[in-house]
Amino acid sequence: MSTFRSIEWLDEGIVRMLDQRKLPIETVYNDYENYTDLAQAIKDMVTRGAPAIAIAASYGLAITAVRSQATNVDALNSELATAMATLRASRPTAVNLFWAMDRMEEIINNPKFDSVTALKDAVLAEAHAIAEEDVETNKSIGRNAMPLVPEGATIIHHCNTGSLATMDYGTALGIIRMAHEQGKNVFALLDETRPRLQGGRLSAYELKEQGVPFKVIVDGASGHFMRRYGVDLCVVGADRVAANGDTANKIGTYNLAVVAHENGVPFYVAAPTTTIDMATKHGDEIEIEERHASEITHVRECQITPDDVEVGNPAFDITPAKYITAVITEKGVVYPPFEEGLAKLMGSEI
Repeated sequence: MSTFRSIEWLDEGIVRMLDQRKLPIETVYNDYENYTDLAQAIKDMVTRGAPAIAIAASYGLAITAVRSQATNVDALNSELATAMATLRASRPTAVNLFWAMDRMEEIINNPKFDSVTALKDAVLAEAHAIAEEDVETNKSIGRNAMPLVPEGATIIHHCNTGSLATMDYGTALGIIRMAHEQGKNVFALLDETRPRLQGGRLSAYELKEQGVPFKVIVDGASGHFMRRYGVDLCVVGADRVAANGDTANKIGTYNLAVVAHENGVPFYVAAPTTTIDMATKHGDEIEIEERHASEITHVRECQITPDDVEVGNPAFDITPAKYITAVITEKGVVYPPFEEGLAKLMGSEI
């Protein structure tokens, strides 16, 4: 396990989150005592990564429940509904957020929790369950990926999908971690991941702690390393996988997939089944979050562009399914044709 968790529930009804905006220069934990501040923290990317967003939002509802002064179930339900609406609106692209809120809503609307105490306990227990299940899900993804990782592999990873983006262990970065732990002698190339540098700041922070050999490269260097030095596979995470296999992930993923295809390098998406959205037919239906211009014009407090320039800052892009070799989930590895494979995989839940 990591020596840190990105999100932690404190018994006083407080959610403590590692402020990832300050890494790796500072290690700062922020405490949240109400859902509005926690929702703003998600928007501001104090915590980020689809699984971590879902867990944080679930604990946002738990804060609301535990701290409520409501004297009857209807009043508590009303408070929770207001909190849920705010938390759902915090980030639009990551489907895990909406999955978690739907799951929490089933608890809130369950008539068997017919007292304030019972409902409060149930909401907190469900938030804990969502958090702890994430750890085993990530490990299962890693185990399913191991046959795809050759001995001595060089692996390109984009963004950050490790312990910082989940409850613990990680999805795509967790695969690299598990391969290292199994003695496969892997080497990671980490895209710095502009504009927020999640690769250079966060993935490097994690792999350095775990003793995994790596090198940070600029996003545009991936093709150079593939062609000149050889890369065995690319592995990335996802914020949403459509029914046809199109995948929304951190901006720059599409570029990496195209370059991998051109160089004959397998391109894998690692994601829990909670990231697969069978209600979304293809990638063009996925809402892409547009973030503030300052993420492009500044690096931390330092401005790097002229004043008053026009900026486009989509947080994610869509990688068409044709560039994806396979989707690695906790239930197994899905290969093309994705329409059939994903439907079969997800049908097991119906």
